Amino acid sequence: MNPEPIFRVENLQIAYPLTGDGGDPQWAVDGVSFTLAPGESLGLVGESGCGKSTIGRGAMRLLPEGSQVRGEIRFRGESVFAFEGDRLRKFRGEAVALIFQDPMTRLDPLMTIGDHCIETLKAHRPNLSFKQAKAKALETLEAVNIPQNRWSQYPHEFSGGMRQRVAIALALLLDPKLIVADEPTTSLDVTVSAQILEELMRLCRERELALLLISHDLAMVGEYCDRIAVMNGGKIVETGQTREVLRHPQHPYTKSLLNAALHVQTIDDEPIADKEFPLSERPPLLQVRDLQQHYSLERNLLERLFSKSQDLTIKAVDGVTLELYQGEILGLVGESGCGKSTLSRTILQLVKPTGGTVEFLGRELTQLSPKALRQQRRQMQMVFQDPHACLNPMMTVGDSLADPLFVHRLATPSQAKTQVLEMLERVGLTPAAAFARRYPRELSGGQQQRVAIARALMTRPQLVVGDEPVSMLDANVQAQVLELMLQLKEEFDLTYLFITHDLWVARFLCDRIAVMNAGQIVELGRTREIFSTPQHPYTKRLLGAAPLLVRG
Repeated sequence: MNPEPIFRVENLQIAYPLTGDGGDPQWAVDGVSFTLAPGESLGLVGESGCGKSTIGRGAMRLLPEGSQVRGEIRFRGESVFAFEGDRLRKFRGEAVALIFQDPMTRLDPLMTIGDHCIETLKAHRPNLSFKQAKAKALETLEAVNIPQNRWSQYPHEFSGGMRQRVAIALALLLDPKLIVADEPTTSLDVTVSAQILEELMRLCRERELALLLISHDLAMVGEYCDRIAVMNGGKIVETGQTREVLRHPQHPYTKSLLNAALHVQTIDDEPIADKEFPLSERPPLLQVRDLQQHYSLERNLLERLFSKSQDLTIKAVDGVTLELYQGEILGLVGESGCGKSTLSRTILQLVKPTGGTVEFLGRELTQLSPKALRQQRRQMQMVFQDPHACLNPMMTVGDSLADPLFVHRLATPSQAKTQVLEMLERVGLTPAAAFARRYPRELSGGQQQRVAIARALMTRPQLVVGDEPVSMLDANVQAQVLELMLQLKEEFDLTYLFITHDLWVARFLCDRIAVMNAGQIVELGRTREIFSTPQHPYTKRLLGAAPLLVRG
């Protein structure tokens, strides 16, 4: 006998507030119905902008003021839309917890990680002593692999993946009955992603928690969810047992998602990257020698008075040496917090290294004046992991894309407008004129990421550093953007340093792969060799943890 559903969505319709002159509602969610029983997991998949996250926010009553809602959401038989005041506050967190897609929207930059945990617990359980609250918080942080010595650190001192782990811990603190996880492992490497999801699934089983997992990662949903619901254009087009849907998809859209994901994984065929890139034909475009980026965690006054230990030094980048050749795609993979993003920022001189050299186009970047470095930056562009953080919320998409052209004096206003529209078309944001007039807040996470990629390419750089540039995209759009990056590489003779935690994306795209662990490159070789005959134990562990779709 199946347990009674704890969560029920009935013919749900959601429209965001209209920004124009009115008219009929534009339904972001249009007639969606599903149920969740205690201990059951449902994976909600679909392309960026299809309405997945809107359902999650609707379930928590976190929609913008003025949104139109029809239909019903019920938790344990009660209408969520009827909750007010203290009942609504208790519902959020104690009954249903939301793990956000972007951890920085959940974390206060002026509060330590410990303060976040204590505040969350005391707000809902004021009778807890500080000692009890801290013990509960440390236990939860340990469950998501955050060590106790990071209790007093701030969000900016954590990598993107570590911040995501904090967000997951905050959601678990109050022992909710339903977890709505909106892309909870987007910025996590495969090993930590597997650990987090296994922990979530264990909690769901032991405590009979229901889990609504919103994701664009079909392989992950296929591995961890009991049921799957495929969304397209605000509607659920196919739903059923996960194994059955993935093995025998019925709807054309579901088939297209599966084909795109399998295309990137290229299980049966040789990966595109195995073209035996001719390393000896060209001089290195970028040479990194013994690069170091060390940070000191200074002790407070009491620790200095009563302890003889030295300040703790974090070796984020510890003696990295590598070469990147013109026209090559070098993949940089490794777990969250291993130093990948810090290495990329140090190479681009966004942070000054504590040791070593970086030579780009024959010039030693660490010795350049600020003015000379700004001139070099036209040739070096970066696509950041979090597009929301790197797009000015006060500028339209068109203005954001035109800005680099004006900064480097590369185009007149009319030329810039033409180039902006062309680039928006190239990254699949159509109609281009309409997207050019929008603001970042009016775009989905995946659309924001495409704008960030377009902006990086506006100056026609020689080197593009991509820090997880497709991590927030669904399978269809991810495949399109990767194909676009390959086309642009050939068209403009681009060179990519591609940072990713998705090993199948690296296998699809990269000529060579560098595996990073604890600030060091532990293995570097051609893509074919890394995947077929990995040498380092850490590389073998990464490959073993990567979720894989199996063709039905």
